Amino acid sequence: MFEELERICIFAIRIQPLTYEHYRDSPKIKDEELIETLIVPPSENIAALVNKINEEYEYWDTVKYKKYPKGCTPLKLWTYVKASRLSNRMRVWDKYGIVLSVTNQMQRLCHEFDMNFGGSWGTGGLLPNENKERYLISSLMEEAIFSSQMEGAATTRQVAKEMLYKKAKPKDKSQQMIANNYQTIQFVVENQNTPLSAELLQHVHHLMTENTLDDPRDEGRFRTNDDIVVENGITHEVVHRPPSSSDIPTFVKDLCRFFNEDTPSEFIHPIIKGIIIHFMMAYMHPFTDGNGRTARALFYWYMLKQNYWLTEYLSISRVIAKSKNSYEKSFLYAEADGNDIGYFVAYNLRVLNLSFQQLQSYLKRKQEEKKIANTFLLLGAINERQAQIVKMFADNPREVLTVKDLQNKFFVSATTAKNDIMGLVQRGLVVEFAFNKVKKGYTRSERFEESVKSLLR
Repeated sequence: MFEELERICIFAIRIQPLTYEHYRDSPKIKDEELIETLIVPPSENIAALVNKINEEYEYWDTVKYKKYPKGCTPLKLWTYVKASRLSNRMRVWDKYGIVLSVTNQMQRLCHEFDMNFGGSWGTGGLLPNENKERYLISSLMEEAIFSSQMEGAATTRQVAKEMLYKKAKPKDKSQQMIANNYQTIQFVVENQNTPLSAELLQHVHHLMTENTLDDPRDEGRFRTNDDIVVENGITHEVVHRPPSSSDIPTFVKDLCRFFNEDTPSEFIHPIIKGIIIHFMMAYMHPFTDGNGRTARALFYWYMLKQNYWLTEYLSISRVIAKSKNSYEKSFLYAEADGNDIGYFVAYNLRVLNLSFQQLQSYLKRKQEEKKIANTFLLLGAINERQAQIVKMFADNPREVLTVKDLQNKFFVSATTAKNDIMGLVQRGLVVEFAFNKVKKGYTRSERFEESVKSLLR
């Protein structure tokens, strides 16, 4: 169905692959049974269990193993689940029968995101003003790296960050994918208030895929045939056949209208709408490759367009990359269950929630580290970066640093990093030594402990 799943399937990166039929095994429920269930409400115990199932938007493959109340059966429980979703169902893309049931959990999370991703944190509370730029650069790099690694980019975070910071020329396809992703995110940030058009969509895809496709002519070009299918690389079972390429012009026109409209006839919460855009790009598969990366970029763009400014600081793709199996399943469940994208929406809302929690934890940890490091400002005549360097040496007596290490840590130039460390050398806190004829290293001096011990009491 989708680029992320496609790559997994094509390269068969599964120890125990599940066939698509595994996800099609949910029992077929007759319309009259659903109607009867809607008319006759369930008992309190069953209703509570249904609500719990809908919190995670679970599929039949887990529902059937639930411990159900006396007098109930797995099939009856599933019927109640399906009926509850049917009662809240909306059609979000008529042409392809894409439907969504908005649950209480979805609404609760969207409300929390409204409170946290927009204005309430905008005046400082969460992000210290003096470090916003550093946090922003770091998070954009993280997003680019993990989004690319999901597609097979094989390089370490450290190497990738060094390349991005130095604006070095990519050495291979993996680095090119990451550089493209970073460039695309920056373009989206700069153009977040620009209406989406077919030309802009093609430009985003071109930026994302430049010098990474088998056929360079496919960069920014909509597919013109129906040869693209997503299949399991081991069983060769087709798990998704995108709509005909002849549908693409109309789809893109509808997508742009959906993306740009400010007063739709039927309100859909902006965050859920952004997730729908992500899904539909992957479902339609308008390009021969790079659809997943482009879909995530569009989601990112739409969130910023809707003034969810904190999105810039969230490493969303990092969370997705670490829960990739669930990401793939959310697509498969939607396909198997009548194009009900509740599975995909629920998963992505959990991703956003976890990304926000991780950002909070990260910032809290960094602020605590800074608070401790600022103790070393009492040494006098040193700046905050130098205080943090002193803390690093105090925490690890065997620490060895280079100018490049300090560049990457503080996002400063080589000159600034060199001046910082040499200032500590001049103070007698740090000594310089040679790794070789070119590269220098720095470690704590013999005087270091005596100089700082009064501050560590």
